[in-house]
Amino acid sequence: MNHSLVADDAIDFDPFSAEFHDDPQAVYRRLRDDAPVYHSARYGFWALSRYADVVPGMKDFDTFSSGRGITLEQVLAPEPPEQRIPMIIMMDPPEHTRMRKLVSAVFTPRAIAGLEPMIRETVRAFAERLRGDSFDVVADYSNLFPIEVITTMLGVPPEDRQQLRQWLAIPLEREPGQMGMSEAGRAATQASTGYYAALIAERRARPLDDMISRLIEVEVDREAGAATRLTDREILGFISLLAGAGAETVAKLLGSAAVLFGAHPEQWRALRADRSLLAGAFEEVLRYEGPVQYDVRYTLRDVELHGRTIPAHSPVLMLLAAATRDPRSIPEAERFDITRAFSGNNLGFGYGIHRCLGAALARMEGRIGLDAMLDAMPEFTVDPSGLRRSRETSVAGWTHVPVRVG
Repeated sequence: MNHSLVADDAIDFDPFSAEFHDDPQAVYRRLRDDAPVYHSARYGFWALSRYADVVPGMKDFDTFSSGRGITLEQVLAPEPPEQRIPMIIMMDPPEHTRMRKLVSAVFTPRAIAGLEPMIRETVRAFAERLRGDSFDVVADYSNLFPIEVITTMLGVPPEDRQQLRQWLAIPLEREPGQMGMSEAGRAATQASTGYYAALIAERRARPLDDMISRLIEVEVDREAGAATRLTDREILGFISLLAGAGAETVAKLLGSAAVLFGAHPEQWRALRADRSLLAGAFEEVLRYEGPVQYDVRYTLRDVELHGRTIPAHSPVLMLLAAATRDPRSIPEAERFDITRAFSGNNLGFGYGIHRCLGAALARMEGRIGLDAMLDAMPEFTVDPSGLRRSRETSVAGWTHVPVRVG
């Protein structure tokens, strides 16, 4: 018996459409209510939108594999294995377990805490440029500093950092209806990959006190039990993932924060009056308007859910951004409230074995970034006519958030 309340084709959920990018939450509401196990005939994927389904699904790597990729185009049109750069986010255990342990050694809480002075200094330098009574929170601020932080950690020279940000952004961009990467996206990917490959070679010859040098030095236990060093391609996979995720998430999150607080000025004032609310405010922005919309998984067996069967070997969209607004699991989920005592898991950084390695870093950057915004724009209004949504694969947010201060 099919417990979906409507036929699949009654809801047009197209993750590549302009309508979806303009208001993903409108589609998510319908999916949660009427089609909790949704099948897209057009693209051949399935989608889970309720918190109570997404959370156990993200934990169950024996059923829902990451090995085929984490975006829809990777799963539907896979690259040949020899062309794929190995990324931890696209691995299942036991390979994932070994790699995760290794990178966790580089990403210890102590190592992250030690970065705070550098992050504060970097954010301050960019926040100080926000003079005058109007500026763009994303284009002039939040887009610029996260890449500086992550590339400083990696050991990229200052003059190359913003170029890397531009190369990272192009492959993610999508025209309405476009599923795969554009030619410009492929060229940008090649450019950044070539850049990092050269930097790895340089660090192998002359190590410095940076993350690439540390990744070159660490030893990894392979299946045979022998400890070996990481290959260039494995290091490349790590740093591509870190640079991309590290730059994108915080940039998008602070843009969404400006839009949300513009609509809830009383909460901005409360935050200004009591900065101890910053950590909770960051979590609530992440829950309410988190950048990552979905992670894709690939079923290794049939899955029975809500009276439907998702067949083995199917791509499944775990709609993280729908689950965190599910009123069945989160009280008053549609209300934005920075004082919310959020229990359960804030899925904005993923969940299960693939929860984001850099989550502690992103949280620190986000809190410091918000703190600086409170000083730069104590009272502000958003100019709605200048708001521009980003159109990217699986990531939502704003490219332009113009504000008037005072």
